Order: sequence, then C-alpha cells, then structure tokens
Amino acid sequence: MALGTALVYDEEMTTYKLLWDDPECAIEVPERLSKSYERLQHYHLVERCVRLPVREASVEEITLVHSPDYLDVVKSTQTMNEEELRTTSKKYVAAYFHQNSYRCAKLSLGGTLQLVDAVLSGEVQNGMALVRPPGHHSQRDQSNGFCVFNNVAIAAKYAQKKYNLQRILIVDWDVHHGQGIQYIFEDDPSVLYFSWHRYEHKIFWPNLTESDYDCVGKGQGTGFNINLPWNKIGIGNADYIAAFLHVLLPLAFEFDPELVLVSSGYDSGIGDPEGRMNATPECFSHLTHLLTNLAGGKLCVVLEGGYHLTSLSESVCMTVRTLLGDAVPRLSGDMTPCHSALESIQNVRTAHTPYWQCLSMDETKPVQQCSTKGSSTLELPYEQQESADTARFDSLIESHMKNILSPAPPFRTSAVTPDGNTFIIPAGVHVEDQVAPREQIDAACSGISMSHLNEGHLVHSVGKMLTVINKLVKKQTKNAVVLSPSTSLSAAVALQTSLNLGIERVLYVHVGDLDSERDFENDQKTLFVKVCGDQPSKVFSKYHISLKWKDTPDESSSFFYLVLQILLPLAYSYQPDFILLSAGSNRSVGNRDILLLSNMLQVLAEGWILAIIPDTEPELAVGISSSLAGCSTAMHYGPYKCPTKECVNSLKEIQRALQEDWRMLRNYAA
Repeated sequence: MALGTALVYDEEMTTYKLLWDDPECAIEVPERLSKSYERLQHYHLVERCVRLPVREASVEEITLVHSPDYLDVVKSTQTMNEEELRTTSKKYVAAYFHQNSYRCAKLSLGGTLQLVDAVLSGEVQNGMALVRPPGHHSQRDQSNGFCVFNNVAIAAKYAQKKYNLQRILIVDWDVHHGQGIQYIFEDDPSVLYFSWHRYEHKIFWPNLTESDYDCVGKGQGTGFNINLPWNKIGIGNADYIAAFLHVLLPLAFEFDPELVLVSSGYDSGIGDPEGRMNATPECFSHLTHLLTNLAGGKLCVVLEGGYHLTSLSESVCMTVRTLLGDAVPRLSGDMTPCHSALESIQNVRTAHTPYWQCLSMDETKPVQQCSTKGSSTLELPYEQQESADTARFDSLIESHMKNILSPAPPFRTSAVTPDGNTFIIPAGVHVEDQVAPREQIDAACSGISMSHLNEGHLVHSVGKMLTVINKLVKKQTKNAVVLSPSTSLSAAVALQTSLNLGIERVLYVHVGDLDSERDFENDQKTLFVKVCGDQPSKVFSKYHISLKWKDTPDESSSFFYLVLQILLPLAYSYQPDFILLSAGSNRSVGNRDILLLSNMLQVLAEGWILAIIPDTEPELAVGISSSLAGCSTAMHYGPYKCPTKECVNSLKEIQRALQEDWRMLRNYAA
C-alpha cells in the first residue's frame, strides 16, 4: 500500500477483567486482545504495520457523546472495592467494571482517535485499532454489553469536528446490534450507519424492536440507519457477501462517504459461542477489500466483539492482511445465499426504497410472513460449548488457514509495455522484457484469426504476454497488465493459453467493442461477460453474457450499480481461478469505471488477474498498474449517480433470467 497501514495496540488494555461470577459477562476476557496480537506477530504482520502510540482520550473527547454524569460514574470506579464495583455494574445491562476500566476505556478511545488522525492527516492509508473495552453498545449515559465509551461513535463526532467531514459511513459487522451507535446518529443524515446482527425476530440480545429492518432513522436522519436482521443462526459467507453487494455497497456508493469506520466484531464469525454463525475468517478479508473502494480508501477498523479466541484472532489477521494489500483468499463453501438471508435483504431494500435513488426502481414488497417466524434457537450454555470439541475446532481452523493462505510470489505485478515506452510504470511493477520463441507464439495462436500477426510490434507484445502468462500460472507473479496494439487478439490468445495451461475456470470481462466473439455457451471453463454501449447482437446465455450500459457523458458515474448488481454477483457465483480483463475501443464507460472494476475484481481468484488494454492509453495503463500493485486505494471513483431507468430495466431482465444459474444475483426471496 502506498501510504501504509496503521496498527493500534497497547498491552495495558488487558489489565482489567471480571472479578466475580457472572455468566453473561464471562466471555469478555483480556485474552481477546493478547491472543489476537500474538497471532498478528505469528504471521509477521505487526512488523509490516505503522505502529501508532496509544494515548488517553480527553474529557472533551469523551463528552462528544457521553454525559458528564456518566463520565463521573466511570471515573469513580477507579477507587471502588469489589462489592462497590459489582453494585455499580448491576445498574447497567451486561456490563462490568474493574478498577482499571476507566484507564483502559480512555486508552481504547484514545487509540481509536489516534488511528482516525493518522488516516485523515494522510500519515497512513488505513488501519486497525486493536482495543478493549469495545464500544458500540454504550450510550450517552450508560454502559452496555461490555462497552464503556462508544469508540466508533465518538470517532465519527471527532472527525466531523476536527476535519469538518460531511459524510461518514459506519459499518457494524458485529453479531449484536450496535444500538448505542444507532441512538446517537439516528437523526443525523451526515452519518450512514449499517448494522447486520443476529435478531431472530427479537429473541436475541439486545431484544429491541428498533433493531429490526423497518427502523430507518428519525427526522432528517430518516433513511440513514440500515438494520439488516439475521433471523436464523448459521448465516455464512454467501449471505454476508450478498448483504454487501445488494444492500450496503449500493447505498454506500450513492452516499459517497469521506471516511469509513468499521465496528469490527468477529462474533459474527464461525465458532463464536455468541453468534453461532458460519462465516470463515477469510470472509472478513473480502468485506474489508470491498470497503477499501469507498472514501478514497480511508478506512479505520476498530475491534468490538469476538469471543472464540481462535476464530477471532484469525479473522483479525485476515482483516489486517487485506488492509496491507495482500491477496484476498478464495471464499470457502457454496456461494448460494440462504432463503432467510434473502428475506432479510428483500425487507431492508424495500424499507429503504423511498430514500435511495439506486433502489427507487425496486418493485419488490416486504416479506409478509418470514419463513423463520415462530421458530426458536436452542441455546447451549457457554460452558457446554467450551467442551472437548474446542480443540478439534481449533485444529480445523488451523488446517483451513494453511489451505487458503498462499506464499506471495516474487513479483506482485508485471507489465508488458511497448518498445520505447515513455510513460512511468509505478514503482515495484516488474516490466517484462523476455519474448517467447516464435514457435511458441505460433502454437499459442493456433485456431485464432491472426490477420495482423506479421506486424512486428504485435508479435513482440504477444510474445512477452505469453512469458507473463507462464509466470502467472507458475505463481511467479500475482497479476499483470499488457499494453497491446490489438486487445481483442491478445485477449483471445491469453484465454486460449491459460486454458491450455490447465486453468479450470476463467472469468473473462471485456469492456467496449470486440473484433470477434467466440461462443462460450458450451464452454463451462469460461464465463464471458461483455459490457458495451449498443444493444448486444447475441442473446445472453449462462456462460456468454452481454450487458448494454451507457452512461450520460458528465462528471458522475453510475457504473458502480452494474458492478455490484451483476458483475460481482456473477463472479462470486462462478468462483473463477483466473480473471481476464480487457478494454476495447468505443467504450461506454470511463477510465475511472475500469479502475473501479479492476480494484473490485481483485477480491476474486486470489487476485490472479491479467488486464489487457490498448497501448494508446498510457493514463489507463498507469492507473491499472497502480490498482493491481495495490497502490491505488487512495483514488476516489465518484461522484456517483443513479443509473437510467433503461439501464436498470436491462439489468433486471438479465438478473431474472440468470439468477437460477448464478444464485448470488438474487436480492429477494420470493
């Protein structure tokens, strides 16, 4: 990453704990922090981060959200004995105090604000605050759910006051509803708050009516509070990704935030005794990467919950890896959202249709009777869950992480440039100069119409591209950009070569005109998607999809809508091993749109991408090289606008026709 990733941690935040027996609070332990930090050290991630010193938050900062009376109560716990601490704790819900709680809470908040300062001042691009106690449940005048000061809410107020920010996005992926944040900002249109949470029709803690999907904010803040309730346990990777693609991200792109804050609770991950969900650690890598495309990459991740130490620590590491720009691992499991998750997604989209342009053409209605209504979840005591199965689960997680984590190749990004190239390729990008032998070029082009192959510069470009493809297949480079005098020809050769070298599933996305199109209908090894400005000549089919997309020529773009509603759902459904992205002439989308697509696609296929662009477009070449090299997260892709009715209707037709084959396209349950 160009500007680095910050890490906030101080061992002193482990110096408070529960002093008496309380089954409700027993899971919040100091090891949540220490084990996560130890795992970061194990993967050598700490040394790659910019370490930020922790400081105490000031009274002025704390009272941006909390009342002076509540602050006095927390401050007074420093001198209490155990019985007094217990009596004070009982005044609140699911809360406990220790003599060090006040000091640790000030460090937790102060560390969070240090991260906000580092990101907004440009010292770093992004970062994570590994802090304790958590914050998202605490309210103006009360502790709640292990939380003392509301770190993320205060961080948002702090950023508004100090940096004059007008639009802040808060993403709360903890398994519990962050009602504290909701109460603080529910009438504030400058903060868009998104929370998914285990709800089960109000059966699960905090058991609030206002945690349901139809609580959309109040007054001027109406429409800026997004609750996505999960009404069953076992929600997994496909459900979380579907929620991002079909609910959060469309609204977030339209909102166009200047800063993204994450209330990062990992009790929504697999193995957690509170959440009982099935999202594996690498899912948080995907969620993090998708968020880096907002706010010019200014992203602050702040620890909240997470009570299975192995699942928690591995998920923290996956988040930090992604902030550092490492490849995003392939997601585990079937990419089909469950029916209950689709019901929740449908209800949220319906509730917010009046308030967001990107949803304004939705025609679905709320689900009248949810399939899970009336069912109940059998809760096991925590002690019963901490049985001998824990060791087996830890072993499975360790084995899973070894399977999904690949060693980094010698070069992250390679480039094939024209001879005599005069533009500047970003630092760290390897410029390939080795040309494959002519007989290898001829063999690779067998069966492809090569009317221009005798042109020396084209032969040279194809020859160097073949060298790069071989390095990609051998894992000697992660991705590559090719500047070609004929993108159609080079893409055809690249596709044929990659399949001949044993790649099983290729996602091929082409933007603009294409000299010739082969038929991919019966070729399950390739999913071909073409984005063009004119009406496609070929009727779409399962593996050959043409999308008509034409933006009006102005400063704003609506291309994010196509990416989120069609391209990424298709890609997640297909789960490619390799991605081929090419750009032709007469494109109906701008360079910023192609860069957004390039960044977004890196969440698939572990980032193994070959991008082919015209050699007459050096500006696009530099942008894509930066994107593939992980140096472009600071780019702002907006401003954004709602797509035209014609474009939306065209995409809906494709969604309806293909959603049975590609299940991630579905955004409703009916």
